[in-house]
Amino acid sequence: MTKKQAIQLFEERKVRTIWDDKQEKWYFSIIDVVSVLTDSAAPAAYWRKLKQRLKAEGNETVTSCHSLKMQAADGKMRLTDVADTEQLFRLIQSIPSPKAEPFKQWMAEVASQRLDQMQDPELSIDQAIIDYKRLGYSDAWINQRIKSIEIRKELTDEWARTGVEQGLQYASLTDIITREWSGMTTKQYRNYKGLKKESLRDNMTNMEIALNMLAEASATELSKQRNPNGFSQQKKVAKDGGSVAKAARNQLENKLGYKVISPAKASDYLPPLTDNEDNHEDQI
Repeated sequence: MTKKQAIQLFEERKVRTIWDDKQEKWYFSIIDVVSVLTDSAAPAAYWRKLKQRLKAEGNETVTSCHSLKMQAADGKMRLTDVADTEQLFRLIQSIPSPKAEPFKQWMAEVASQRLDQMQDPELSIDQAIIDYKRLGYSDAWINQRIKSIEIRKELTDEWARTGVEQGLQYASLTDIITREWSGMTTKQYRNYKGLKKESLRDNMTNMEIALNMLAEASATELSKQRNPNGFSQQKKVAKDGGSVAKAARNQLENKLGYKVISPAKASDYLPPLTDNEDNHEDQI
């Protein structure tokens, strides 16, 4: 089962979601939905009381809901009560709110958009551009990031073709490439930028993205030329691909007189989203 977490926005309020590829459905954080609908200062407490009442009434929707790990405001992954679209429609009926109907329409749109994106991948790219712009990224950064996604996909396709297994082996090869060109493992790189669960690539500067793209594109072309067999042989290819970007980085830094690897992260220069939920933590 493959799950992808995402932040959805309803009237500029964050709602954490997880997309389940196998079941082809979204799961929504109930605590976030409660916060949006009630404007409660303690949405977790509101949900606990509502859940107790519904259980006492024998509400089957509550008993069928389950918990998944979602990223909290502090970056840590915590179990959070979730509901799919159908379950959430039923739960919303128990929450008196003038936002109930607009929220239901929004949920239906979120589900429909994802299914459309599965049929037409270009829609996913369009949505990514909209999301990055909303977050405050520049057009130049967005263009590079979208291109980097394409280059990364070409690399992982090449890894799959040569027998590399998804998961740990992909992560290990990525680590080799990153360490070779940047001088740090991905974990060290994240720590250097002060990141927790945030995406490293989304927190790279334009120059860092460009070097990472060069490293991954080089690894792809070298793999096509050498046709390695499996993970063990791909490790040398990954190192050589990273070394291409390392040479470019060293040459550029010699010309500039300073390091291009930066501790800067997105939150250092992007305007914060207005979000009344930031002080509400899910303790369930």
